[in-house]
Order: sequence, then structure tokens, then C-alpha cells
Amino acid sequence: MEAVLILLFVIGYLSITLEHPLKLDKTVPALMMAALMWALLAIGFHNGWFSVVDGHGAIFNINSGDIHQQEHGFEGLLLHHVGKVAEILIFLIGAMTIVELIDLHRGFDVLKGMVKTKSKIRLLWITGILGFILSAVIDNLTATIVLISLLRKLIYNREERIWYASLIVIATNAGGAWSPIGDVTTTMLWIAKKVSAGGLSEYIIIPAILCFVVPFALASKMKIFKGDIEEIETKNNEEAHKLLSSKTMLWLGLGAIVFVPIFKTITHLPPYVGMMLSLSVVWLVSEYIHPEDNFDKSKKHLYSAHKALSRIEISSILFFLGILMSVAALESLVFGAINGQEVGTLRYAAESISNAIPNMDIVVILLGALSAVIDNVPLVAASMGMYTYEMDNPIWHFIAYSAGTGGSMLIIGSAAGVAAMGMEKIDFIWYLKKITWLAFAGFITGALAFLFIEHYIR
Repeated sequence: MEAVLILLFVIGYLSITLEHPLKLDKTVPALMMAALMWALLAIGFHNGWFSVVDGHGAIFNINSGDIHQQEHGFEGLLLHHVGKVAEILIFLIGAMTIVELIDLHRGFDVLKGMVKTKSKIRLLWITGILGFILSAVIDNLTATIVLISLLRKLIYNREERIWYASLIVIATNAGGAWSPIGDVTTTMLWIAKKVSAGGLSEYIIIPAILCFVVPFALASKMKIFKGDIEEIETKNNEEAHKLLSSKTMLWLGLGAIVFVPIFKTITHLPPYVGMMLSLSVVWLVSEYIHPEDNFDKSKKHLYSAHKALSRIEISSILFFLGILMSVAALESLVFGAINGQEVGTLRYAAESISNAIPNMDIVVILLGALSAVIDNVPLVAASMGMYTYEMDNPIWHFIAYSAGTGGSMLIIGSAAGVAAMGMEKIDFIWYLKKITWLAFAGFITGALAFLFIEHYIR
């Protein structure tokens, strides 16, 4: 029966990775996989076919001891995993809503007004630096969407624009890797207390900068970025579209998101509590602020939090729910014993990999390369269940870096890449030929820098 449960995970995982050929939203197999795996786990447990293990190493088997106590242990295990997943989902919903509120008030248009250059190389570096910084504050996916929207107002030649868009993917993924709120995977590690906000920033910032700078430096030498941007007159009056509330909502929203790690440090409460407070403050201000002169209350719904909530991607939230609960099922299933102690499937797999490849640095680099092919959310979720290193262990920092930046090597390897692909119709093969080598150069340079700092400087 253990094999059947693992097979369910493999089939579901393949369905997720083949989302585009199958023309099936990856949320569907993720939710189905989670439900079926937990159903099979429950049936198998109650029939005594296998045991489950909780996060403290306690083993539960229906045939051992008091039946009600064992059943209570299984229910507690399920509730524990639901609670941990809910922490991540509540955090993401709060962050997404704040970002959508900023966008409704056209706060990101303030950033567009900051870019004033005709030079292609200058524009490349300005958008790259903006992407690197913005992704650390609002997350790499949102930063990519904002900057590609900006590019559409600056570069009218699509063939040129997709080069900029592709390099923005590299910059935003690198920027998101060193921030606890910059990428879903770093948020997961932070909330699970595998890394601290300070530790993540301190030890990944230099590798992340190199991961961003190296590809941009190489691209600067390319012919496509020589010369000036072709100017096309446009009748759109950008000033006419600005709102009175744009700047206020931009800086308030960004400040509210940045406040979350500070709140956690002061109170020692989980990050989602801080995000609830931040969202409530931004929501409160949005209720009373006037976006326009002589603001008509009949338009209030256009700038409301209810409108923002309707725009967040619930399918992405449900995808994370499915993936994380599926991984939790694998983590809970007892598969074998190590040194006489029964352990879950993921822990057993980790020990097997460590025996086959004793160098963890190589394992984590391979994880980064794999994240370009397979979604990095389940990869990081699996690693969290496989390894038991203490908080801020260098391995967790390296996993955060590799999983966060490795996805840049393929256009489908990260949420930012998929967003860019959809917005600009970037061809998979084109990206593979033109951009992959640049992304790899940045990834491996940053990885080597991390290892050098870890082994020779720390």
C-alpha cells in the first residue's frame, strides 16, 4: 500500500509538470492528489496496513495500544499539517490583497514615472535593479508583472521587449531569494522556522546579487542592447491617469509588507499574524482615502479591498494547498527505519540520497537545477520534511538560494517566468537558446560564492 500512495504522488506530480501539454490547470491534479493521498493514508491507517509519524517522531499504529488514542494521534497529525499549511496560505492571501490594493490605486505607476532614459543598456540595468529590489519587498511574481507592464509603455518593439522581460525574470528570482517575503519558497522556510529573516538576508544577499549582476553584465555586451530605444509618439497622457492616492497607497502598502518581519521579531508571533495586522491597516486607509478630486462615492467599489480580493489568484492559493498537503501525507507515512527508528517517507528518502551523494552541497545544487524543470514549491516542501537541520543552518540558506534562482534557467521554472511567458508569449525554445545560458551563469556564480563564503569566510 505504501507503493500505491507514492505512485499517486508521482502521477499527480507529473500531471502538474505537464500542465501545458495536457492543457490542464495544475491546481486540479494538486487538489486531487492531496485528497486521494490523505484518503488512502486514512484507510490504510484504520485497517492497520501502515503507521504514521508526527513531527516529534511519535509513531501511531491502530494495532498498537489504545485504539482511541491512536485515532486521536492521527487526527492531531492531520490538524497539525492543516494548521502549518494555513499559516502560509493566510500570509499569501494578505500579501496578495495588499499588492492588489496598491495596483487598484495605480500605485505602481509612480515607479513608471521614475524611468526616464533612452539608452537600452541603462534601461536594462534600471529595470533589473528595480526588479531585484521590488521582488524582495512585494515578491518576484508581482514585481515581474509590474515591470513588464512598465516595459510595454517604454518599448514598443516586441522582439526587443522579450529580451528585457526574460532578464527581468532572472533579476526578480534573484531578488526574491534573499527575502523572507520575496518568494513562496523563502516564505515557507521562514514560516516553518528553518530560516530567520536576518539570517536569510545576511547569507544570501551576496550570492543573489551575483546571480543578478553576472547575467546582466554578459547581456550588456550583446548587440540587442546597443543604441537607443526607438521612440514612438503616444496620445496617452500618463499624468491624466494618476490618482491622488497613488503615492500614499504605494508607500503604505510596501511599508506594511516590510513591517511583517519586524512584527515577528518584536512579538515572536507567526508571520501571518503580522500580515493580518498590515492588511487591516492598508484596508482601513483604503476605505477613507480619496483617489480623485470631488470623489464620487459611487466609484468607491472600484478601489475597495473587496475589489482587490476578487482579483487575487485563488487558484494559486488552492495549488499551494494541494501540493503542501500532498507532501505532508508523504512526510507522515512511515516507510522504513533508520538506526532502529521508524521514519517518514521523505526522511527515509533524504537518508538514501545522502548515502548515494554524501556531499550535501552537490545535492542542493542539483535541487536548484531540478527546480527549473519541476515546481520549486513541492521541492522545498519535500526538503523541509526530509531534513532536520537546526534553524539558520547553512543548508537551509543554500536550499533557499538554489530553489529560488534555479528556476530562472527555464521559462517555465518559476512563477515569474510563467507570468512573463503568458504576458509576452515568450517561446520556450527561444528562451532555452537565448537566455538559459545567462541564467545558468548567474546561478552557478552565486552558488560558488555561497560555498566560498560558507567554507572559507564564516
